[in-house]
Amino acid sequence: MGEGRGSAIVATVLLFCLLLHCDTAHATTYAVGGAKGWTLDVVGWPYGKRFMAGDILVFNYNAAAHDVVSVNKVGYNTCTMPRGASKVYHTGKDQIKLVKGQNFFICSFPGHCQSGMKIAITAM
Repeated sequence: MGEGRGSAIVATVLLFCLLLHCDTAHATTYAVGGAKGWTLDVVGWPYGKRFMAGDILVFNYNAAAHDVVSVNKVGYNTCTMPRGASKVYHTGKDQIKLVKGQNFFICSFPGHCQSGMKIAITAM
């Protein structure tokens, strides 16, 4: 009886490891904006792409001229940073992991979001 129980535990641990590995093995890394990077008029870049929770977005940009702000839907639609609802990235080579559901990003420099420097992504 002890041998059967040990086999079941080993099988459960192996299954858990396999599931954990599958989740991370399918993550895709995307360079936002492609070769142009995170810049004005990037709003249409996500179209036609299928994003999954865990995928990584890489934002490449001039940190002296831009930033990346994670906002909610209201912040995205109004190009504003709601208090307490935002995270600001400013390295010029930011890597952000998508969460399941809606993900919204804008540039907070004056006029940039209004000029299309924002993206909305729904991750499955």
